[in-house]
Amino acid sequence: MPDPARLRADCANCFALCCVAPAFAKSADFAIDKPAGTPCRNLLDDFRCGIHTRLRTSGFTGCTVFDCFGAGQQVSQVTFGGQDWRSAPKRAKPMFEVFAVMRHLHELLYYLAEAESLAPSMRDELKRAREGIEVLTQGDPDSLRGLDVSVHQGEVNALLLRASELVRAGVPRKKERRGADLIGAKLRGADLRGANLRGAYLIGADLRAADLRLADVIGTDFRDADLRGADLRESLFLIQSQLDAAKGNAETKLPPALAAPSHW
Repeated sequence: MPDPARLRADCANCFALCCVAPAFAKSADFAIDKPAGTPCRNLLDDFRCGIHTRLRTSGFTGCTVFDCFGAGQQVSQVTFGGQDWRSAPKRAKPMFEVFAVMRHLHELLYYLAEAESLAPSMRDELKRAREGIEVLTQGDPDSLRGLDVSVHQGEVNALLLRASELVRAGVPRKKERRGADLIGAKLRGADLRGANLRGAYLIGADLRAADLRLADVIGTDFRDADLRGADLRESLFLIQSQLDAAKGNAETKLPPALAAPSHW
């Protein structure tokens, strides 16, 4: 199994790639427009954010919920050997392109590692898939830039769905809401055990005291969803950034590997 720390962002060992590589559009999530490949105006010379402790109050909520799954330090310290884009501007474009690819690969590693622990009968198959992705992450910049990530995403997603179906098989009368538009839905106290919520839009939904145990929430949009008192202890493929985007409280039940955000 991969070291869990490797799949978590380590900003101290990254050259602020998430602050430069992607584009920002002025919105409720970002206070400014920022073209791709252009440093955010809040980025300091030491690759740290000048408003890190007040991102939410400064209109940069989108920054607080971004998760690179450790791709930033992998690209900065491994793929490019600790050489940053500021000291060698010609390195910037390939580094930013590799970061986008690496983030997808690390996300797949994260989900595959969880699936291995969830579905013992598929463990060997999941392990082979994970090891194959691991090999890709060790590639040089040119091989990574030329990688068709969508092919690997499709293969891994099929495995993850099978694992999810195995784990949820014993839950009776589970709901099928894959990709559903549940924006603002009134789901207080809802029994969503074993539900398929993959890619569902639960933006602003009322999920107070809802039971989400064994619900598959891979790709579920929980922005501003009210999770106060909800039970997510056994939710499948739940990630920290989904919690960071939601609202909750001390009564929200979480898996041991995840933490309640500071704004709850």
